[in-house]
Amino acid sequence: MPSDLPEVRLGRFLSAGGGPLAVVESCTGGLIAHRITRVAGSSAYFDRGLVVYSNRAKTELLGVPADLLELQGAVSEACARAMLEGLFARSPARIGAAVTGIAGPTGGSPEKPVGTVWVAWGRPGRIRAERLSLGGTRTQIQERAADEVLERLAAEAKVSWSASA
Repeated sequence: MPSDLPEVRLGRFLSAGGGPLAVVESCTGGLIAHRITRVAGSSAYFDRGLVVYSNRAKTELLGVPADLLELQGAVSEACARAMLEGLFARSPARIGAAVTGIAGPTGGSPEKPVGTVWVAWGRPGRIRAERLSLGGTRTQIQERAADEVLERLAAEAKVSWSASA
């Protein structure tokens, strides 16, 4: 496996300390967890990955408020942050990410077109979020979203690793 892949770099930093890691996914459907766990040794730092595809799952498993979903939608900064906060509250993770979006080819709107993805990442008490506008097919959007999440997690782990080194 090429050493420059973000999941490999992430693993290198987390193996040196800074885990455990957890992710919660909607539009990527488990792709991020798959990429993390295909790295040998990932069981040392990867705690869990959840797929919460429906709004009901987001509410039941993560405590995302139903009124937040109704008012702002599942594809929103508030939802991505709430997903990650819910994950941190329900796991021992010290680093994590959440992703929610519209992979298409249907489901978009003028305000939130296909390819709109919200990513939240960070550590408990220090969560950042970003809106991405990704193009391509459904598969390409999912793969690009996974790349973006893994890049942010690797950067977060590197900062923490560098600070402790």
